[in-house]
Amino acid sequence: MVPYPRHYRGAMSAALLTEIHIYPVKGEAGQELPVADIEPDGVAGDRRKRAPVQVIAAQDVTPETRANLVVTLAPGELTDAIGAVLRVGEVELDVTSVPRGCPGVYAAVRTPGRVSVGDPVEVSG
Repeated sequence: MVPYPRHYRGAMSAALLTEIHIYPVKGEAGQELPVADIEPDGVAGDRRKRAPVQVIAAQDVTPETRANLVVTLAPGELTDAIGAVLRVGEVELDVTSVPRGCPGVYAAVRTPGRVSVGDPVEVSG
């Protein structure tokens, strides 16, 4: 198999959503959910932050992680997805940037909907 160049924006990866988290109150522990509605301004029940959704690679999760969606994509696949679309189940997210000082990516909601742990995750451009 020929590896794709970093700038490739076709359907590169299929992965899974492994965790969903909300953080309703700043500084307090979050809640892990099996299912969540992704609204135009973020995950239902989450307090509003710099970006509607933060997505992180499962291998980057630490006890301090405060990302909303944990996926089985590699960290490099997430950062390479900036400018592309991340489809999680029926939801489409526009990957916009890398957070300062923490792993993962920020994303805006292109197509709201419901996500569940176990949903497929795909990057496309």
